[in-house]
Amino acid sequence: MTQRRDEGAREAAEALAVRALGFLAAEPERLDRFLALAGIDIAAIRDAAGQPGFLAAIMDYLMTDEPLLLAFAANEDLKPEAVVRAAHVLGVVPWERGYA
Repeated sequence: MTQRRDEGAREAAEALAVRALGFLAAEPERLDRFLALAGIDIAAIRDAAGQPGFLAAIMDYLMTDEPLLLAFAANEDLKPEAVVRAAHVLGVVPWERGYA
């Protein structure tokens, strides 16, 4: 039962990360900044999206920008803590980056 719950939490976290990418893509300035920091261009985003760690990178990016995190959480009608928990499920460890 724990494995099933863990799989469900991971699927939910991945779905939230996909929505976060959509949130970033809704405003070109947000997306451009993410892509620049990720070191990819818009043409490579489909390939990058298939790479392990890409969804975690999206969530990590949100964790580094509190106003963006808060805006995304509000957009999703979630508490910011729920977004942080989803990031953690994907392997983002907030306290290692100083944004706990």
